[in-house]
Amino acid sequence: MDDTSRAEKNPEFLSTLERGLRVLKAFDADAPEMQLSEVAVKTGLSPAVARRCLNTLVELGYMGRAGRKFLLKPKTLEFGWAFLSSMNIEEIVLPFLQTIRDETGDSSSLAILSGSDILYLAHVSTNRKIRLGASVGTRFPAYATSLGRVLLSYQPDSVIDDYLASTKFQKFTEHTITGKTELIKRLQQVRMRGYDSAQDELDYGIVSVSVPISDPNRNIVAAINCSTSTTRIKQEELIQSRLPLLQNAALEIEASLKKWPALVHALNG
Repeated sequence: MDDTSRAEKNPEFLSTLERGLRVLKAFDADAPEMQLSEVAVKTGLSPAVARRCLNTLVELGYMGRAGRKFLLKPKTLEFGWAFLSSMNIEEIVLPFLQTIRDETGDSSSLAILSGSDILYLAHVSTNRKIRLGASVGTRFPAYATSLGRVLLSYQPDSVIDDYLASTKFQKFTEHTITGKTELIKRLQQVRMRGYDSAQDELDYGIVSVSVPISDPNRNIVAAINCSTSTTRIKQEELIQSRLPLLQNAALEIEASLKKWPALVHALNG
């Protein structure tokens, strides 16, 4: 939906703000610095609009210049920190993820569904290095991860249909599920058994298992996982040994959510 359509549906919608946010989100690991023309192409904005957005963000301190190129400044971290601190993520989630890490040596994360991706809101890493690292703010395609399939499986059929229709499926390894029929069948299995596991799907050498997190109204709002290297443990053993730990942690997090309605409201948004 473009700005005009949004404005017609909601007169309170501020298209100038949307464009500025679009410019901020255009910068990533693949494009840490861009010229004006590149920003315009990536955002779909006219050069004139992109220039005004960039110059405003520079003036506010959220962007800087390096010659003819623009780049994000550290001040943009204020947005993420405002969420993490106001929602008390460290107290509500991290202790339980840390317990999993300490007992297993695996990394453990909490993620939500964000568009066609999963978005990490909390992460406790292991000292062991794996090829594909993660941290707070990391995004991965939902269909290629156990976290993502857990979150997708509990969505209404209409949401899943929209996801299948709008997502561009990429085969990261020979094991990545990219067929829509196969994915639907997998999501049905996940919902029946209450967990999912992935091995060598997003990248080779990574195995994980994930379970859902529900709010006080039993809506699935997030998922947590254990993730480690396939050289450490076989997938079947991972499921058998880590699943009970994850399920207990999920219950603890769900109990904490009852005491923090602001986070529940945010996760349901």
